[in-house]
Amino acid sequence: MHSPYKHDLQAAATEAGNEGAFDTELSILRDILRLLPTAVTVQDEQGEFLLVNDAAATLLQMAAAAPAPSQLSDRQETCLELLRSGHAATLEEAVTSGPAKHVFLTSHRPIQIAGRSLLLSNSADITDQKAFEDALFRSAYYDELTGLPTRRVIEHRVNTLLTRDSARGPLQVHLQQGHFQQDNVHGHFALAFLDVDNFKHINDYYGHAIGDALLVEMAKRLGMDLRESDILSRISGDEFMLLLNPVQSESEVAEYIHFILQRLKAPFFIDESEIFASTSIGVSLYPEHGKTYDALRQNADIAMYRVKNGSKGGAAFFDSSMEREALARMKVEQSLRLAILEKRFCCAFQTKVDIRSKAVTGIEALVRLRDDEGVIQAPGTFINLAVELGLIDELTHLVLAEIVKSIDLINETFGPDTTISINVAAKQAGNPEFMRPFAQALEATGFPKRFMIEVTEDAFVTKTHFQDEILPIFRKLGVGISIDDFGIGYSSLSALADITADEIKIDRSFITDIHLRPRSQGILRAIESLSEALGMTVIAEGLETFEELAYLQAATKIRYAQGYYFSKPIFLEDLRPAAPLASETRASLSSRPAQETRPAFSRASGYRR
Repeated sequence: MHSPYKHDLQAAATEAGNEGAFDTELSILRDILRLLPTAVTVQDEQGEFLLVNDAAATLLQMAAAAPAPSQLSDRQETCLELLRSGHAATLEEAVTSGPAKHVFLTSHRPIQIAGRSLLLSNSADITDQKAFEDALFRSAYYDELTGLPTRRVIEHRVNTLLTRDSARGPLQVHLQQGHFQQDNVHGHFALAFLDVDNFKHINDYYGHAIGDALLVEMAKRLGMDLRESDILSRISGDEFMLLLNPVQSESEVAEYIHFILQRLKAPFFIDESEIFASTSIGVSLYPEHGKTYDALRQNADIAMYRVKNGSKGGAAFFDSSMEREALARMKVEQSLRLAILEKRFCCAFQTKVDIRSKAVTGIEALVRLRDDEGVIQAPGTFINLAVELGLIDELTHLVLAEIVKSIDLINETFGPDTTISINVAAKQAGNPEFMRPFAQALEATGFPKRFMIEVTEDAFVTKTHFQDEILPIFRKLGVGISIDDFGIGYSSLSALADITADEIKIDRSFITDIHLRPRSQGILRAIESLSEALGMTVIAEGLETFEELAYLQAATKIRYAQGYYFSKPIFLEDLRPAAPLASETRASLSSRPAQETRPAFSRASGYRR
């Protein structure tokens, strides 16, 4: 028989079980809320905390203990204002705790529960995220090495000044007694483009670590005594830009730029090295030299290159004549690129002669350019530009290809045993990415031992890869090494002792009128003696007169020379109709009297690489 109370007892037990489960779930939820990494609080209408989890308690304790007590009171005031207004808000909060600074992203949301107005707040620690964002910002807008603003910053500042100035209305301005006169108040400023002189040589000689340290020290000197409204920016490797704002006169800018140049004359002491460095500076003025950032920057750049192409280490203000020069240079650059694309370069060959026997022992390949009208252009018009533009590598390979294509005619004209010299710029010589493929190209000709690579001495005495890495490759192929233009670069007799080369070519500046210059004679004897002791063949470059030849024959042991006295550069196409055999050429040279062998030419028209 069933009890009438059995169902009631079961219901009560179920209800009790549900209440126990509810309490368990509520306890779990409380623990989860307490242990959440996000700070969670609930406040009533008076701002009193009804719920605070562990993360929120830590946050509030840090705010209370912060050096600025107002942090906590400001937060409480914000919460009360949001409760009164019923508006939600998301705010960043910075809390200082000892030496550390924490940043929180806090969301406040008013809610209604059981007829009460409450404020639910949750805060996430975004300190690491903010640090990452700050690092990204600095990498985008500040130079990592020097800490200076980047190009973007100075460009934005200049554009802001231009926008502000254009909003003021038309500008009428003229220069009177060195000061700007204007119809109403407008902002004048100067933009200076600064480039460190010979920075590549500093990097090569001292190493890149010293070069970087020099840029840091130079940035410090350039940034001294700047006003808050001025900006110094590093815009590339060794280039800086300076905004001087405002300025009252051109003379004021000139005086300050002169002050900078004088400050840079003092040596830099870096890692026990005393380094002297100068800077070339070009300046443009707003609005006289441009109404846009691009125009002002470009014109300051043009003025700087005028200094670079002169004495360096000085300053120049932009003027219209510089713009015409820049346009002419751009035209040469475009024609040079087109000439390489169309392979309009050709080779001329100048002989190296034994001054005792008059025998031709070698030839030097000299690159020439045919312009649009077919006129041959001397290398002085394009070689330096080709190096600067990074086109010299392709040009050197074109020379080698021309030699290989014409090797039969070269052999018929000059003899199969003559060496063939190719010039390689110092910038190329220290670049393994060019020299290794070039060595492979020489080997692929099938006659690498015929070649002599001519490099200037700075390829040896600066800290490049040439001496240690590149030279052994050419030695293995049997390619000879010649030091070109010795005496006009970084040469010293002590440095010569450390150079591994087969041939040294004395620059023509020592050979010209050598019979009349006792000091040059002494220098020549010293170079000759040391070269002989080191097993190097000496060649006199630029021999032009019988008197110079006679002195070398009588007063020195020098056996070889090169110059217009023996032969102008010879174009192979000029020889194709009737190319004499090498033996006939040598016989012709040796059989003629000395005065008759000298070709008629003007020294002013003489040129070589």
